[in-house]
Amino acid sequence: MARLLYVEASPRKQRSASIEVARAFLAAYQAAHPADEIETLDLWAVDLPEFDGAAMEAKYAGLSGTPLTEAQETAWRRIRELAQPFHAADRLFFSLPLWNFGIPYKLKHLIDVISQKDVLFSFTEQGFSGLLPGRKAAVIYARGLDYGPAAFTPAAGFDFQRPYMEMWLRFIGITDITAITVEKTLFGPEVDTQARAEAKRRAEAVAKTF
Repeated sequence: MARLLYVEASPRKQRSASIEVARAFLAAYQAAHPADEIETLDLWAVDLPEFDGAAMEAKYAGLSGTPLTEAQETAWRRIRELAQPFHAADRLFFSLPLWNFGIPYKLKHLIDVISQKDVLFSFTEQGFSGLLPGRKAAVIYARGLDYGPAAFTPAAGFDFQRPYMEMWLRFIGITDITAITVEKTLFGPEVDTQARAEAKRRAEAVAKTF
């Protein structure tokens, strides 16, 4: 039995293209892997701590080897709790819309909180090492516009969504990464319906062997 962690980053729920495609993925995954466990982390339903004060002090105390105060230990314990599902999972699955050419701030908040030394990565004089090797990741990217090479907003200049996510995943040790994209979600049902259907077919195909 394997464990899948699904991280949901859109607040739109019933109208979200990324969530609609994610549900198709999860249904196909459950059908293909009935014994696996699926945990959902809805970023709009979780209390993400501010990374300031005691948390920041705990970070630098850890880097210098200084013992943590009680307040710092409490803050760091919450960070480890948020990171624990990532360690427990064999497979990571994300669904996220494009916001201002990047990722939603709730997802960035989570990443900023849990991407800490000895939590999701370590480093020595030889460099950084991710602490989640051997895992697989799949990411659904929803975009309102077309980000193809001939598009008005080509990916090379405007896409800070997929490059950021894949850089972060590699940084924490994950190299087996699959992207599922749904685009043109601003152009109405004529285009949007087709785009969602194509993305769901792709998601279902990926899920069966994920």
